[in-house]
Amino acid sequence: MNTEPDTRQSSLFQTSWQRSWAALGLTPPADLQQRLLAAYAQPQRHYHTQQHLTECLTHFDAVWQQAQRPGEVAMALWFHDAIYDIKAQDNELRSAQWAVQALKNSGATDEICQRVHALIMATCHTAPPTEASIEADAKLLVDIDLAILGASPARFAEYDAQVAAEYAWVPRLVYRFKRKQVLQSFLQRDAIYATPHFHQLLEAQARRNLSQT
Repeated sequence: MNTEPDTRQSSLFQTSWQRSWAALGLTPPADLQQRLLAAYAQPQRHYHTQQHLTECLTHFDAVWQQAQRPGEVAMALWFHDAIYDIKAQDNELRSAQWAVQALKNSGATDEICQRVHALIMATCHTAPPTEASIEADAKLLVDIDLAILGASPARFAEYDAQVAAEYAWVPRLVYRFKRKQVLQSFLQRDAIYATPHFHQLLEAQARRNLSQT
């Protein structure tokens, strides 16, 4: 059996985790990373998994220096899909609340907690981030979360199938209609990606992918 991908993933998780908390000047609870990884491995997940977390952390690794507060962005990435109930409407909120509690338990200031909470809530994708204190970092975070739209055609097709599997409980006609609405809403934006790095890297491919849906 080839375990190389698992080894790379494990190495990424450890490096990112240590770097993120060091950037905040904090020490996490000993079991927190394992609890988070267990959450991302829950059986109801097909897209919002450790694979998605890995892809997000890999993208962030390439733009770490562009973040205003990289430790906070990293923490938001680690927690942004920590809670994922396929029929719930408040996953981001509950994920943000978990992050805040973990940060408070580790001695984070109220300001850090508030900014990480706001960053996670930006991944609802209901509107472009505008809160001044987190705007630049939120744009970076949202672009990372949406990077999958600009993935290779094969990965995008896999992603589309994974999301469909998470919504298998929804009648197919309803799902296909709603899903097309969501994806087309991104295509109708003047720009899918708000940061120069991701716009240059992924915008054209994302539009090609979305135009096929």
